[in-house]
Amino acid sequence: MTQRLIPVSDLASRHNLDVSRLLFDLKRCSELISRFTGWLEADAIATCITEGLIEQFDCAFSRVWLVNPDRQALRLVASSGLYTRLDGSFAQVPMGAFKVGKIAQHCIPFLSNALSDEDWVKDRTWAIENKIQGFAGLPLMAGNQAIGVLAVFSHRAMAPEFLEVLQMLSLSAAGALASALNHQAAIATHANLSASQRANDQPSILSERLATIFGQQKLSLLGVEQTLSPAIAQIIIQAADYLAPSCHYCRLVYEAETVVLEAMLAVGDERDRDPLSSQVFRDLLNEVEQLGGQFQSQVDVQQTVMEVRIQLPQQMPIDEAQLLSALPSASPLSEREQEVMRLLAQGLRDREIAQKLFISERTVKFHSQNMLTKLAVKTRIQAVFEATRRGWL
Repeated sequence: MTQRLIPVSDLASRHNLDVSRLLFDLKRCSELISRFTGWLEADAIATCITEGLIEQFDCAFSRVWLVNPDRQALRLVASSGLYTRLDGSFAQVPMGAFKVGKIAQHCIPFLSNALSDEDWVKDRTWAIENKIQGFAGLPLMAGNQAIGVLAVFSHRAMAPEFLEVLQMLSLSAAGALASALNHQAAIATHANLSASQRANDQPSILSERLATIFGQQKLSLLGVEQTLSPAIAQIIIQAADYLAPSCHYCRLVYEAETVVLEAMLAVGDERDRDPLSSQVFRDLLNEVEQLGGQFQSQVDVQQTVMEVRIQLPQQMPIDEAQLLSALPSASPLSEREQEVMRLLAQGLRDREIAQKLFISERTVKFHSQNMLTKLAVKTRIQAVFEATRRGWL
């Protein structure tokens, strides 16, 4: 009887296979995949993957490149861990160049636990100084071609089973990224509207937005509806969102230079008895004051009804210094963040913004948080105010 010979490398892999560790890592991989499931923003998905690899698997750093539409090069879209910048020497990698370009071109996964000894490494001294030992590169496949490359660097040798985990992650990542890229391509015409077309976009009518929030037959409109500053409209909408659950009747009143929201609330819980006791509403009132507005409230003798009155200028008060600071400056917001900002200024909620831009609500929150960080503000109202003041809306 002839005995089949098993290659030494195969024996080594079986000997080193840690089933318990594999199951544990597969579980963590599954949790990471669940984070970006349903997302339709390619860069956000890529960032979620690289950050998850750092958090969950203690990698030194991780990166994702996506193949450009012309398939001549790859663009670095996410980098986490030791390096987070996207504008370094590997921001653009020609197809077939370096290891990343070769993986994209030939679609062959690669694992090395002796990075500093590899001939293809551009800077071996860097690998030694940073104690980078392991490297894994995997093509992100859609159909029969790569749409990107996932690269993982580790201070320690990577176990054979970890490559299996990365294979599973790359399959799910590729599917999510392909869906996102296809979706973005399908709405390219909408996403690439010219600035002049956007300038002609009609903002949502405030009374119609409030009617949606308060429900039918609860809102009355007095006066001729005017176009308000985005920050003013946004704060009225946020106030309406807060008051709506307890509101039985409200009026939107346009006066000569001001706009007023009046609401009649049933006093039935602690929040309605004293709106100022809520930190959320208190923050809202601070915004009203900063925009030059006023707030009044009073309860009837029977303590059953509260009248709330919020008055704001129709346009933001901007002094000479503010006008000077608002003179031409480049917006720090990305194109997608500006789209989200414009819809926020129209009073749309996360769900409505997600539907208009064909992205998930989680992605809307992701971009909104980025906007707050870039504009150094704490709330969305402040972000809209700052963007308006700077002429970015």
